[in-house]
Amino acid sequence: MVSVDLSGPIHVADIVPELNALSVDEVLEKARDVPAQITIELLENNEFEYALPLIRQVIQNEQADILESLAEDSATSLFLQLDSTERAAANFLLSPKTRASILKLMSYPEFSTGNMMTTEFIEVPNTWTVKQTLDYVRKVQDTKETAYAIYVVNQSKQLEFVVSLRHLVSAEPEQLLTDIWEGDAPVTVSPEEHREEAAQIIRRYDYLALPVVDENQHILGIVTVDDLLDTLMDEAAEDMERFGGAEFINQPYLRINFTTMLRKRGGWLTLLFVGEMLTASAMQYFEMELEKAVVLAMFIPLIMSSGGNSGSQATSLLIRSLALEEVKLADWWRVLLREIPTGLTLGALLGGLGFMRIVLWDTMGIYDYGEHYILLAITVWVALIGIVTFGSATGSMLPFALQRVGLDPASASAPLVATLVDVLGLIIYFSVAAAILTGTLL
Repeated sequence: MVSVDLSGPIHVADIVPELNALSVDEVLEKARDVPAQITIELLENNEFEYALPLIRQVIQNEQADILESLAEDSATSLFLQLDSTERAAANFLLSPKTRASILKLMSYPEFSTGNMMTTEFIEVPNTWTVKQTLDYVRKVQDTKETAYAIYVVNQSKQLEFVVSLRHLVSAEPEQLLTDIWEGDAPVTVSPEEHREEAAQIIRRYDYLALPVVDENQHILGIVTVDDLLDTLMDEAAEDMERFGGAEFINQPYLRINFTTMLRKRGGWLTLLFVGEMLTASAMQYFEMELEKAVVLAMFIPLIMSSGGNSGSQATSLLIRSLALEEVKLADWWRVLLREIPTGLTLGALLGGLGFMRIVLWDTMGIYDYGEHYILLAITVWVALIGIVTFGSATGSMLPFALQRVGLDPASASAPLVATLVDVLGLIIYFSVAAAILTGTLL
């Protein structure tokens, strides 16, 4: 049994992995006797796997001080996972101001910036001096999410500009905030914007926080880089599972129950199995060719895997580029024009290796491919050029097609691409064989 000491001075981030290794009952038992601040930090830690049962215990014990001290974005995320009865009990424990703020955050669409923003930011009027602002920062910094950016508003409460704490401490105390403003317009995001868009903006401008404003430029809150990083890690995990041909399972692997594992993986496997049936149908269609030249069957795994691999490579590259906004939907034709020559070159390289293998094996007496082994080698070479080119083109276009119809490009899983290429790859292979080998092996 893992032993976790919560009695002495600790850093919550250091004990989270050890707590995650315990059972839920053990964690809740240990949490009963820890200081309130430790409980708060655990609930705000995105790596802590028992935040939901812990906040349920906090609500049952009516620990209003803990709920009131939670960062509002963290509280919102947890409240959204509670059922209606638990949520009502939690809201009853909150002050009217905090309750209204959290309910507002919960009203925004899922995965939006409004849904994850914090309302605990520093806002000051544009008439203040540097000294007034620094005095205010010292006064309120314990109650705010961050203090490294100060949001300056005009008389209409509209966001006018943003001043960094670094600029404040290096300025003269009597200077007005407008005097140290460099004239840059604030970069903002709307509360309905998807979190990924906010992450791209923060990445582009190298910000630590991004203000969220309404249509009248009134600042509603901020999204911070640490919260967005956690979101992007979750979305990367989701994309990875989808690309591997499974539905997203937002749980640690060893805690996924058997039924959930079957349900999340079975659907994709069934779909892929049906797709592979088309491969069997294609082979049945070319049954006569296989009977005449059984040696062709020896290279089917080589042909299919090469096409699937090239398609999966292209798909993974394009999913990444679309996610980072390196390419846009309108760039599909430019991508296709790059992938076709790339596929032709890679196919020629792999085909050349296949050609050399057949010739060497026959020449050295390792395996007898028959008197027409040169024609067989040429067939494999030409087929690989066509299949690898087709795989690269298909794999690169599939993410665009999915995004065009409003689906996540990561749904273009590697097994799905491989299945598509397998079916048409066989058709290409046997068509090339028919063209080259008719009158000899066929």
